Amino acid sequence: MNKKIYADFSYLILIAATFGAVMVLGAVVAPTIFHSDRILIDVTLNKYNSGIIMGAVFHKFSYWLYVVAIAVGLYEAVWYKMGQRDAIAFGSAASVLFSSLMFSAVYAPKILVMQGLGMEATQSDTFANIHMASELDFKILALSLLVLFIRRLMLLRIA
Repeated sequence: MNKKIYADFSYLILIAATFGAVMVLGAVVAPTIFHSDRILIDVTLNKYNSGIIMGAVFHKFSYWLYVVAIAVGLYEAVWYKMGQRDAIAFGSAASVLFSSLMFSAVYAPKILVMQGLGMEATQSDTFANIHMASELDFKILALSLLVLFIRRLMLLRIA
């Protein structure tokens, strides 16, 4: 058996796990934290404190996204250097790379800084715009991960 298959499957697992994490964070964790009043008894978190908790979760997830960005960059660079170029895989990998780095290095830190300034800063138009952009970036990341996973799976079957 070719040892390359282990790298390919590890890469696919990394992509699939990251897609799963993005989906769970966006569809399960965030709504649960921001609607904690439905779960907690005699304790209510306001939107600001819920945002602080969510910010801490995304800050920790950002470290994983750095690992993913490095892995995607290295794996796709090796495929490119071997002459196995695919426009869909390249485009989706570039999108994963850029959206994960934008989320981890730009949006999450800016949101955390603004949260550190207090509740007034999180109610500004600037914060709302940054937050909206980060949500859009997270959706682009999810879609890009899905496309990359499916395309790489298809290319494995062809090879």
